[in-house]
Amino acid sequence: MIPPFSGYGLGLRKPHYADFLEHRVGVDFVEVISENFMVPGGRPRQILRDVRDRYPVALHGVSMSIGSADGLDGAYLARLRELVDEIEPLFVSDHLSWSRIEGFNSHDLLPLPYTDEALGLVAANIARAQDVLGRPMLIENPSTYIDFAGADMTEWQFLDALCARTGCGLLLDVNNVFVSATNHGFDPVAYLDGIPAGRVRQIHLAGHSQGAELLIDTHDQPVPPSVWDLYAYILPRLGPVATMIERDDAIPPLEELLAELAIARRVGSRALQAAA
Repeated sequence: MIPPFSGYGLGLRKPHYADFLEHRVGVDFVEVISENFMVPGGRPRQILRDVRDRYPVALHGVSMSIGSADGLDGAYLARLRELVDEIEPLFVSDHLSWSRIEGFNSHDLLPLPYTDEALGLVAANIARAQDVLGRPMLIENPSTYIDFAGADMTEWQFLDALCARTGCGLLLDVNNVFVSATNHGFDPVAYLDGIPAGRVRQIHLAGHSQGAELLIDTHDQPVPPSVWDLYAYILPRLGPVATMIERDDAIPPLEELLAELAIARRVGSRALQAAA
């Protein structure tokens, strides 16, 4: 079981490196994209070590391709293990998706069919990753834009089964729940009620954009009221959890993200007080 951590943090992005290195920023932890720091040596790795001296760090991957029918890339796992050993992160996470086939990497988080066959494949990949890394992982629910015919279960049932089979935890992206629910017409509250709440160790909060027909998980907007409402709903059902704001494009000054993080603290505090 992954030890819980309670606090509020931000994704560490290049425009804000100097802020985190030169000042004490009002966060409880930071999250970084694992792949940006998986080359040994060099300036990026030194920056991460310096940040790690000041703040707890979570490693969040985008390229493990946990749903790949080809299995996992052993060289990738070895580099990630080196980074894990050096940084000693709070969490190591990646997405319930796939991106690689026959050596080709799409650099997109592609969706999976929620079938028994896919469950067995993903569980085996997670088990291998956790064995190489020497620790349980967090798996993040994706934002999706298509459905597969012939699904044996819902996404939240799939995640529940994955946790039971592998001992992994969950990184609950509340914005992804809202985006997928809107795109596919399911109830986001039913989704939140269906996940194994005791497995959630981290939460992502982010914004999205309206596409021509679907919502798109763009991470370039502030957290909207719809996502704050779902966050307030799920938080009292969880144990201690690490909450963070994600912003990957149109990145504003750090002060704006800290103001948004202050909203997360207030929403979380009110939700927990109301449930007490």
